[in-house]
Amino acid sequence: MYPGLNLILFLGLCLLLFRLRRQGWKLSRQILAGLVAGVLFGLGLQWTYGAQSPVVAATLEWTGVVGAGYINLLRMIIMPLVLVMMVAAVLKLRDVADLGRIGGAVVGLLIGTTMIAAVIGILVTSAFGLTADSITQGARELASAGALTQRYETVADLGLADMLVRFIPSNVFYDLTEARPTSIIAVVLFGILFGIAALGVAREHPQRGAQIESFVETARLVVMRLVHLVMALTPYGILALISGVVASSDAADIARLLAFVLASYLAIAIMFAVHAGLLFLHGVSPATYFNAVWPVLAFAFTSRSSAATIPLNVETQVESLRVATPIANLSATLGATIGQNGCAGIYPAMLAVMIAPSMGLDPLALDFMAGLVGVIAISSFGVAGVGGGATFAALIVLPAMGFPVTVAAVLVSIEPLIDMARTALNVNGSMTAGVVTQRWLGRSIGK
Repeated sequence: MYPGLNLILFLGLCLLLFRLRRQGWKLSRQILAGLVAGVLFGLGLQWTYGAQSPVVAATLEWTGVVGAGYINLLRMIIMPLVLVMMVAAVLKLRDVADLGRIGGAVVGLLIGTTMIAAVIGILVTSAFGLTADSITQGARELASAGALTQRYETVADLGLADMLVRFIPSNVFYDLTEARPTSIIAVVLFGILFGIAALGVAREHPQRGAQIESFVETARLVVMRLVHLVMALTPYGILALISGVVASSDAADIARLLAFVLASYLAIAIMFAVHAGLLFLHGVSPATYFNAVWPVLAFAFTSRSSAATIPLNVETQVESLRVATPIANLSATLGATIGQNGCAGIYPAMLAVMIAPSMGLDPLALDFMAGLVGVIAISSFGVAGVGGGATFAALIVLPAMGFPVTVAAVLVSIEPLIDMARTALNVNGSMTAGVVTQRWLGRSIGK
């Protein structure tokens, strides 16, 4: 059966969102409308046809053109945005030493909050009494376990030194294609070095320096206008993305692993509260902050991509949260690859605690907790080095603790459902790091 009526309904929802825009609705309200419409449309498809129906698959294939197209547009502007904004940010700094202060503060906050997230994951998993033996392993999960074991073999020999070397670009044009998992960090480093070189030229040749600054500022304005053009499509992208997630979610899989889903969301909610507490301690109203960032979190939730959220992340920090451009760029780009609170902090900690009893270990013993948190802190750099988000974080942490990796495959059926909230937490952690760093260094860092 061709899903013609479903697609007509989807197009009708898109036209409704367009009318809301023409009526002067703010982008944040348009995004909320797209999110609600996507949930309702996805539920309607699942209740009418069933999650595994060929009609649903055919419908999502075409609605996916909108969602995937929007993601591709965002990914298209990531590298130009990162490169131009980093060069512009360095040129605005009074002293190159400020880069070290900003980078140190941002990385310290990202790693520190990831360690807190790991502790929360340990405590919540223990409170729920979750163990690896309590989860039924079906045929699909066992098949995935074999695939994960093969993927583990590709990262098992990567040490921290190897991962750090991967951050350094050898061919910036290659990294501008986002060909490597560490391409974003490599482009950040190139942008910083290019900006430092431009500062040196400006000191030696003031006239040339003025020309360089004028060119970079023009490029920045053009890129930001491009960002605004793509951002205007966000409601339609979220409508398509959340429709696909809701319509294709298997209720049986979710029910079977409901305890882990609830524990994960509770841990994530607690970590959001920790972020709010950090903001409050630094004089930032959590209500005002979340009112400003929730459209970014909504997109991160539906797209499940921290990297694709970078343009929205940077603009929201600069425009709505009044974070200096150098801080916003570093926190958004580094936060998309290093110290991810949800993927690198909570998730591997929960898996390790579930496995520990079967290994004869007490997950609440102080020595176990300290060792696990330390491994997670170090491996949070490694997640960027191998890519793959939470799964690869588990592939790094679990072997380091001497644990098997196959347990990660047990959760494959509900991974998208939990990964949405984890991605939103990752992005919120990067924005929190930016805002707090601004509070620490704001008086000495220019816009």
